[in-house]
Amino acid sequence: MSSFLDELSWRGLLHSTTSEDLKAHLATPGRVAYCGFDPTADALTIGNLLPLKMLAHWQRAGHRPIALMGGATGLIGDPSGKSTERVLLDRDRVEANIENYQATFERVLDFDCSGEHRATIVNNHDWLGSLGYIHMLRDVGKHFSVNMMIQKESVSARLTEREQGISYTEFSYMILQAYDFLHLNRTMNCTVQIGGSDQYGNIVAGIDLIRRLVGRDDHASPDAEGRAYGVTNPLVTRSDGGKIGKSEQGAIWLDPRKTSPYAFYQFWLNTADEDVVKFLKWFTFEDRERIEALERSTLEAPQAREAQQVLAESMTRMIHGDHEYDRARSASRALFSGEVGDLDAPMLAEVFADVPSSRHPVSLLEGEGGDLVELLAETTLASSRREARQFLEQGAVSINGSKVPLDRRLTTADLLHGRMVLIRRGKKAWHALEFEA
Repeated sequence: MSSFLDELSWRGLLHSTTSEDLKAHLATPGRVAYCGFDPTADALTIGNLLPLKMLAHWQRAGHRPIALMGGATGLIGDPSGKSTERVLLDRDRVEANIENYQATFERVLDFDCSGEHRATIVNNHDWLGSLGYIHMLRDVGKHFSVNMMIQKESVSARLTEREQGISYTEFSYMILQAYDFLHLNRTMNCTVQIGGSDQYGNIVAGIDLIRRLVGRDDHASPDAEGRAYGVTNPLVTRSDGGKIGKSEQGAIWLDPRKTSPYAFYQFWLNTADEDVVKFLKWFTFEDRERIEALERSTLEAPQAREAQQVLAESMTRMIHGDHEYDRARSASRALFSGEVGDLDAPMLAEVFADVPSSRHPVSLLEGEGGDLVELLAETTLASSRREARQFLEQGAVSINGSKVPLDRRLTTADLLHGRMVLIRRGKKAWHALEFEA
C-alpha cells in the first residue's frame, strides 16, 4: 500500500499541503478526508475527474474518502475560477444533478468494501439547510475577517471587475465551505480536505475555523484534536495550454447520455504524444512501472500509439464498464478497416454522428437502383460527376466497407438497419447517405 502523498507526487498530482505534519498524520491508516463537488451541471466532465481520482488514491492508500455533494452550496455557487456571477439553480435541479452524479462516483470509489476505508457520500444541505442566519453571523461569521476574505484570489479577482464585481451571496461561499469542514470534523472525524489549487484559500479558512471552534495547540502532535489539513492538486492543462476535458465538439462528459462511450474512447485514443504519459499518470490507476514502459514505447515507436490505446482502454473501462469498452473498441476497428456492416444501429449512429451526411428519398434505391456516380457527386466525397467517375474507376470508393466498381448501383439491399448507406473514399473520407420514405 503506497503512501498517499508519494503516489500523488510521482503522478504530478500534488500541488501543495497546508502543513509539513500531514505526512506523520497519514502514517496511521483510516484517516478521513473529503472533497466537495457542487452540482451546478447535470453531469460531471473529465475536468471533475481529477479531484475524484484524488479521493480514489486516498482510499487506495488505506484511508476513508467522503464525497461531499453541495446540495446547499450548489444553490449559491463557488466564485473560484469564475469571472461572472453564476446562474442560480433551484433546489430540485440541484438534487437532480446530485442523483445523476451517483453512478460516476460508484465507478471510481469503492462503497461496498468493509472496514474503515469504505467511501461515503454526504450532502451539505443536510446541515447547512437547517442553520439560521443569526447563528451563522454570530457563531461562525465573527471568525472571518473581511480584510482576509477580500485578499483571496477568487474574491480579489472579481473585485477588480468594475461592472460585474461579486455579490454578497458568492462572497459568503467561503464561510459555508469552511463550515462544511468544521461539521465533518466534528461528526465524522474528518481531518483532511482535498481540492484543486484554486481551493487553497477556502481550505485554509476551514482549517482556521476548526482551530478556533474545536481548539488546537499548534505545538501539539499531528493527531491532536483540532488539527486539520489540506491537500491540493494542480489545475492541469494540455501541453498546448488548453483545458482538460475539451474537444472540438465541446466538453467531454462522464455521463453516456451527454458523451457516448464511443466518443469518450475516441477522445483518449486521439491524445497527443506530448500529453499521453501525463494523462496516464493523472487519470488512470496504471502503476509506475507500466507507465514508464509506455513512455519508452511512445518515444521509440510513436506510430504504434500503444500508450494511447492503454489510456483509452483504462478510462473507458473505468467510467463506462467492460461491455461499453468492447463495443467502442470494435466500432473503432470497424471504422479504421471500413468494415462497418456489422455495427448495431445505436453504435452506427454514434460512430457516424459527426461525419458529413445527406438525406435522400428511399425511392431512389427501388427498381434498378440509384446511379452511384450521380449520388457520389452530391456528397462531400466528389465535386462533380466526372470526379466521381474517376474515383470509381480507380477503385477508391467503398460501400458499407466493400469496394465497388464503376457500374455499381445502390439498392435497398445496401441499407444498413433499413436507413443508411456509408460511402468511403480512400481510407478516411466518409459520407453517410440517410434514406427516408
